[in-house]
Amino acid sequence: MEYSPITYFIVDQNVPAQTMALLLLLPVVATLASFFRQVVGIKAFGIYTPSIITFALLAFDPNGLKYGIAVFASVIFIGMVTRYVLRRFRLLYLPRVAITLSVISFSMLGILILGGAFNRTGLAGVSIFPLLIMITITEKFVAVQLEKGTKAALILAAETLGISLVGYALISWSAFISFILAYPWTVLFTIPLNVLLGKWTGLRLSEYIRFTRILSQK
Repeated sequence: MEYSPITYFIVDQNVPAQTMALLLLLPVVATLASFFRQVVGIKAFGIYTPSIITFALLAFDPNGLKYGIAVFASVIFIGMVTRYVLRRFRLLYLPRVAITLSVISFSMLGILILGGAFNRTGLAGVSIFPLLIMITITEKFVAVQLEKGTKAALILAAETLGISLVGYALISWSAFISFILAYPWTVLFTIPLNVLLGKWTGLRLSEYIRFTRILSQK
């Protein structure tokens, strides 16, 4: 597929095509998260969190998607356990989160060491940036856990991962990336699409499922 003249121009300015593609894909992923929230009814941890998790999973891709999911699950589990351990100390919120992040960082380092010791080179060679992105979701998780409880936090974490996996499938699709580089102006359509989503007044899909019995009586 031929690239757009816009793409050639940007690449000629020493901007890597991959960087351009990722920046153009961000509005698409954000719109996808918006669609899941407004139409499907999947809340997740907002829009920003599933969006960055999507790109973190993409960064894990050369080493296998399974590592990305494993790190995500490990961060949530360690954060949850650490929060319960710290409850008895009655600490303020920010110091508690700082300690939790520290524990998760030490744990991730230990996991990487074990990966290297057992010749799991794909895990040991993971870049620091997707790891840091995964670790930052801890604050979101802890905040929801304090406000709504562990069950609600785990549900939102699962929803976040679900949206991220759909986004990952989309932005790792080579044909779609080629299409975006060939027609970069099509990304602008995400703006009117989000305007429409912002004016959505109908029931969400999850609400149709939830109120099926009531709707069937009408």
